[in-house]
Amino acid sequence: MPDVVSKFSRAIKRLFRETGGAEIAESAAVLPLMFMILLGIFWFGQAYRLYGTITRAAQEGARAGAAPYCTTCTGAATSAANAVNAVNSALTASNLNPAAVQAPTTPPSLNACYSGGNNSCQSSGSSRVCVQEPVQLYSTSAVSGGAGVCGIAVTFQYPYSFWLPFTSLNNQQIMLTASARVRMETQ
Repeated sequence: MPDVVSKFSRAIKRLFRETGGAEIAESAAVLPLMFMILLGIFWFGQAYRLYGTITRAAQEGARAGAAPYCTTCTGAATSAANAVNAVNSALTASNLNPAAVQAPTTPPSLNACYSGGNNSCQSSGSSRVCVQEPVQLYSTSAVSGGAGVCGIAVTFQYPYSFWLPFTSLNNQQIMLTASARVRMETQ
């Protein structure tokens, strides 16, 4: 009987010293966490790419709205219509849906460039792009005694949905806001 007990105790000691299955157990614990981190990096990278794209579209819209004329427009085009058309063109060129654009929840409060000026959101047609003009971009009174620089502001929001399972961000839709301001051209 002591021989059976000693064989059994040797076998138990050998099992405790073995580390052959430790790598599998450690991998099973670490790989899901690594996978979630990689997915998070991917989806936050996609959100950052989308933010850059819509910001570029807002810049294109503000630049188009700041020009005093439109060489490709038919009929009497306003600067708001020029801005909205440029935003829609930039979004379409980036394979984004212009119909998904939404008006900002709180439009920027900018000062009108002159007294009696209207700086509320304007848009063209059914677009939800907020175009504000003429707005005061900054004051030059401290520098040269002037009243300030007039410009145009373009603001809109675009939806983005994360896909990050087992987190609070899974299928969570956030609104990315794009905004751009450009000095009005006089020539």
